[in-house]
Amino acid sequence: MLPWKTLARETVLDRGNFLRVEDHTVQLPDGRIIEHWPWVIMPDYINVVALTADRQFLCFRQTKYSVEGTSLAPVGGYIEPGEEPLAAAKRELLEETGYEATEWIALGHYAVDGNRGAGTAHFYLAREARHVAQRHADDLEDQQLLLLDRAEVEAALIAGGFKVLPWAAIIALALLHTRS
Repeated sequence: MLPWKTLARETVLDRGNFLRVEDHTVQLPDGRIIEHWPWVIMPDYINVVALTADRQFLCFRQTKYSVEGTSLAPVGGYIEPGEEPLAAAKRELLEETGYEATEWIALGHYAVDGNRGAGTAHFYLAREARHVAQRHADDLEDQQLLLLDRAEVEAALIAGGFKVLPWAAIIALALLHTRS
């Protein structure tokens, strides 16, 4: 299988570091040309599922602008320019929760939208998390930090309590990695 080729690109919207939209002209492997293919450029980000020594999952109950009501959520945030994903994950865990972890497992990195871009999600499982500092979160949303056991997290996942797709995906991956 051959990849698509970008023949031309034009910025049609620029909102600084958080969003840029381009209009691409692409060529398919069979030679067909598609004009006006929208491409969304957003920063890469991390999500972390943190698990304490006594096997409690750190989660937030919070609001998000595009989500009706409240949702459960893992730790998350944008990767700063020049920052490695794991460093961003450790920074965000400490900032958002006041916890550090001794064991880090990469759960993969994933395209957010396979046809339109929108950044890459880097997922991590942080084990043996322990509280070491006060939270210094700069999130715009109200958040409530929760400690949930495995049964509560599984039930919330099945019930749709993690209302943003990457959050549900990382929770499912973390549950698979913590079986037994």
